[in-house]
Amino acid sequence: MNETLKIGEINILVIDRDTTPGLFLRALDESDILLPNQYVTDTMHIGDTIDVFVYTDSEDRPVATTSTPKAMVNEIAFVEVVDTTAIGAFIDWGLPKDLFIPRVYQKRPFTLGEKRLIRVILDEKTNRLVGTEKISGALIDAPKTFYPNTPVEFIIIAKTPLGYKAIIDHRYEGMIYANEVFETVRVGDIKHGFVKQRRDDGKLDLSLQMIGKAKASNAADKIYEMLAKNGGMLPYNYKSDPEVIQKIFGLSKKNFKSALTQLVDNKKITVQENGIYGI
Repeated sequence: MNETLKIGEINILVIDRDTTPGLFLRALDESDILLPNQYVTDTMHIGDTIDVFVYTDSEDRPVATTSTPKAMVNEIAFVEVVDTTAIGAFIDWGLPKDLFIPRVYQKRPFTLGEKRLIRVILDEKTNRLVGTEKISGALIDAPKTFYPNTPVEFIIIAKTPLGYKAIIDHRYEGMIYANEVFETVRVGDIKHGFVKQRRDDGKLDLSLQMIGKAKASNAADKIYEMLAKNGGMLPYNYKSDPEVIQKIFGLSKKNFKSALTQLVDNKKITVQENGIYGI
């Protein structure tokens, strides 16, 4: 349970009392906050503890919600611009009240309908959440606990001649190299993948598939599962077109051939001129 209310974060609070506008929730320091009726359910009772996100409403009063925004304080998201003014812009971050991006925090003026990469920060002067395009302040070196094939979630933030820049877990910078991408990737996509390595500069090289022996095992499992679902036969083999393999299995031709060889060596399949057969 939270010691005190924290704006921009998930708070664990106790349901203190029921009122006409909704439930009031309390932290350990006795500070309280309203959970409006639109978020109240029949399963909520006085004395229960619940998880809520705390932000400020249209009148800049702290308010709780059971909805989760696209990004919390110090987190990064790719969001759509829904309104612009002379002093800033508003973006849809998944809550009823749109998030304000002051003009001073924009690298270039926002345009209605476009999507931009922003970081949510707490404005210390107003004690309200705003957005900024200055994301570098939120990025830190990845810890050495990121080993090859560590599963990660990341957002694609830019396309470069080398490949695609990404941000992992809202705080670490990484790269997927173009010659290792075998599926459609766009700026703003949220992807699940794996760490290839942690570089000396603290950034991460990423892959959309497992690497090394783990990659071959993962690909082999995928092919074998598809084989079982298709009656024990698939019309592909070592000679199949690379583009077809990528489309059907999401694998490079090299990884596909390695996986087939692994399955053959384990006596799980045979590969013939007209396809793959389970044993």
